[in-house]
Amino acid sequence: MEVEQLPLGTLGTNCYLIEQNKKTLIIDPGGDAEKLIRMIERRELTPKAILLTHAHFDHIGALDEVRDHFNVPVYVHQEEKDWLEDPEKNGSKFFSMVVSPIQARPADHFIDPGNMTIADFTFEVRHTPGHSPGSVSFVFKDGGFVIAGDTLFEGGIGRTDLPGGNHDLLIESIRKEILSLDAEMEVYPGHGGATTVEKEKLSNPFL
Repeated sequence: MEVEQLPLGTLGTNCYLIEQNKKTLIIDPGGDAEKLIRMIERRELTPKAILLTHAHFDHIGALDEVRDHFNVPVYVHQEEKDWLEDPEKNGSKFFSMVVSPIQARPADHFIDPGNMTIADFTFEVRHTPGHSPGSVSFVFKDGGFVIAGDTLFEGGIGRTDLPGGNHDLLIESIRKEILSLDAEMEVYPGHGGATTVEKEKLSNPFL
């Protein structure tokens, strides 16, 4: 299993391709749809699903273009079931200086915490609210990594000043759902570089 980090869109939001046996899961297609599509096709990968760590605008900017091109289902947590089509809830309304209002079609499926299997991929979904009510983290134990979205960054944590944000809940989510993972597990965030559970336990000033 391989993981590839692709900064996309105006804010350089990390999109991830989880690859195995020439199949891939697309996580958070935040923008630059043509670039993402070209890369997937050039590598002859077959997308099986689009997973969203949460539904903020910078994580869904290329959603409809990519889903339509590859004809794949979209998964989001039920807490944010109506965020994709609502610029106020997904935050694009408040960032009109850098992005046009984003209205994507509803997701095809809701994500529930627990073990999940899509095609050749088996992983664990952990509900990690705080940055947003429906934030989730995807734990790929066999690969030794977790896709944490905007919950935890290298030396930082997600912002909580957008609609539905809750600082205390975010800290609780990080401690309970991410820092409880194996110390050597890699953490791939929604922005910036990768880190590890151990490094954030020892040096993250917010924790």
